[in-house]
Order: sequence, then structure tokens, then C-alpha cells
Amino acid sequence: MSSEHVKGLEATRKALEEERKKLDHEFRVELPREIDRARQLGDLSENAEYHMALQRQQYVKARLKQLQERIAALSTINLNAIPRDRAAFGSTLRLLDLEKDQELEIRLVTHEEADVAKGLYSVQSPIGKAMLGKKEGDEVTVETPGGKRTFEVLSLKTVHD
Repeated sequence: MSSEHVKGLEATRKALEEERKKLDHEFRVELPREIDRARQLGDLSENAEYHMALQRQQYVKARLKQLQERIAALSTINLNAIPRDRAAFGSTLRLLDLEKDQELEIRLVTHEEADVAKGLYSVQSPIGKAMLGKKEGDEVTVETPGGKRTFEVLSLKTVHD
């Protein structure tokens, strides 16, 4: 099992947890103070500070829920359950773009780690989704925002390699 993938997951989990802690503090401590201070200014119907604080509170509450769900989902990833013979999370694929006759190397990662310029494609992106389950020699056509692209999988390394 590649320690690079384990470290990537841990770093992602840690970053999400740090964001969750900051937002939780804002939600439980800072925003109630801000709302109370704005209430003291008087007429709530025309109090922009009060309405902005309430909107921020709604946003933070929704983001906290998203973060908690994402942290829980990342905690359930079992690297041992990832296939050894076909593309899945953590796989590195060397592809041949058949239209451009160019090779490209990609690694399938979580959407938090994605960075297309570095060849890190989310498993939720169009190319990432299309590569899931593929093996060396497979030809894959992908509908991307820039149009259809066809790739041949030249090589595959999984998290187990």
C-alpha cells in the first residue's frame, strides 16, 4: 500500500477537520455575539448587520454539515478493498489521448486533492469517473466540458503497487 495515498487521505481529513473546528467556533461563539450586538442596534427590519450575520450563520451551519458528512465518508475508505487489477481511487494511469496523439499521466484522487495541472484528477470528475474500473489496454471515450476525448490506457498502477 502506498504511504503517499495514506498521507494524502490523512492530510485531506486533517484539513477538513481544521476547517470544521474553525467554523464550529465561529458558529457557537462569534456569530451569536455578532447577532446579539446587531440586535442591540435597534430596528431589525432595516438592520443590515443583523441580516448579514443571520445569513452567515445559515451558511456556516450548512458548511458544517457538509464537512461532517465528508469527514465521515473519508473515514470509511478502506484502502484494502480497492481493486488490485483495475483503476480506482489512488491509481496512476498513463494514457494516450488518441485525438491529440499525446501521452498523459493522471492519478485518481479525492475531490479535495484534485489539481488537474499536476495530473491529479478527482474520481468524481468526468475523466476520473470514466477511468474507474479500467485496465491496461482499455479504450475510453469521455465527454468533457471541452468535448469528447478518447484515451487508451497504456499502464496502470494501483495503490497496492
